[in-house]
Amino acid sequence: MLKNPRAIIIRSAGINCDEELAHAFDLAGARADLVHLNVLVREPERLDEFDLIAFPGGFSFGDDVAGGAIFAMHVRERLYPSLLRCIERETPIFAVCNGFQVAAKVGLLPGPGIGENWPTDHPPKQTVTLTDNSTGRFIDDWVGVEVNRESPCIWTRGLEGEGEVMMLPMAHGEGRFVAEPAVIDEIETSNRVALRYMEGSNLNGSMNRIAGICDSTGLILGLMPHPERFVAWHHHPFWTRLSNESRRNEEPIGLRIFRNAVEFARVGRVGV
Repeated sequence: MLKNPRAIIIRSAGINCDEELAHAFDLAGARADLVHLNVLVREPERLDEFDLIAFPGGFSFGDDVAGGAIFAMHVRERLYPSLLRCIERETPIFAVCNGFQVAAKVGLLPGPGIGENWPTDHPPKQTVTLTDNSTGRFIDDWVGVEVNRESPCIWTRGLEGEGEVMMLPMAHGEGRFVAEPAVIDEIETSNRVALRYMEGSNLNGSMNRIAGICDSTGLILGLMPHPERFVAWHHHPFWTRLSNESRRNEEPIGLRIFRNAVEFARVGRVGV
């Protein structure tokens, strides 16, 4: 049993949410290290030292070509064998906003189908993407989210609540989740949709209101909203109007997401 699991947060030029992510993991009981992508490209075996892996948000490499494209190229070409070893030892992996764009382009999400093995010599083919918001504009707002309780996702396990407590902030210009209809059907039938935008909160126009998906094991989560920006009640845009009972009896859903993963890394399960 691990007392304080170690989390690696992989940063690069243009990433701007790495410190918030480190703070969230620290609050949840992990020891977070910020490591530059260039270091891992030179020493990919360093991933073996960590119990949790995170791809943070921001605008890696200025989002040249497309959101997360250059970051994803480095991961595909240099880090996949090390990532595969981490996946095989059941390491939880978190990919938020720009990190979700990276994970989609690498093929980490949605990953192989249920019962299928991860390829050993190359990453899976990319089947989903995050593209320009349907508004054609950058969106910076808080949105309502709802949890798919049938999902195997260990990060969202046991999350409950309604109304204003089930909100997360988001900030992106390329967050609209899209895929071919057959891919969407496969993700839906395998319950790999972990989070949806509530009705009226699908501001970027994502297909099926998809806000976040996991792989078939539930260990890898990618999402556009930022849980790391809601780990204390005073982060909420109108937290003083939330009921005292909610703030007294519950942690914000952002912090609970990270506690779930840290608990899994510590004892091999989520106790909810």
